Amino acid sequence: MKLLHTQSKEEFEAEIVEVDKKSLKKIVKSNQFQFDWSKEVNVFQIIGLNDESREALGLISMVDITEELRIHINLIENSNDNKGKKKKVDRVAGCLIAFAIQIAFEKGYLGFTSLTPKTELINLYINKYGFSQYGRQLAIERKAAINLIQKYL
Repeated sequence: MKLLHTQSKEEFEAEIVEVDKKSLKKIVKSNQFQFDWSKEVNVFQIIGLNDESREALGLISMVDITEELRIHINLIENSNDNKGKKKKVDRVAGCLIAFAIQIAFEKGYLGFTSLTPKTELINLYINKYGFSQYGRQLAIERKAAINLIQKYL
């Protein structure tokens, strides 16, 4: 997947890896994330490969809801350096969402992925990422899910 340095407009390769307990403690101590990630399970981070420090640029936690044939994004967050208008790296959240969708395809769920966003982010998920609203939850599947994978992975 390719992330984008916002100032130079240069793309660079990144990878998503599972976070072990030792790394999670380091991430929590870094003060780069607002949420308490120590309470999450199945946490993955996105790492810029050209970054010597291999710092986490974003995190996602997911739950496999097998009986409903979907992956639920429990929590997703960009690091503080990659939020807002002055972010250093773009496409972090899109890559993490596309990663969750890819898992939903691999499990045979037709890309069915859901999340429950903060109210102020509903329109962002609908307009930027192609989610549809179902009550308080948003979900994406099939064609819209494929489009997101093609764009970010």
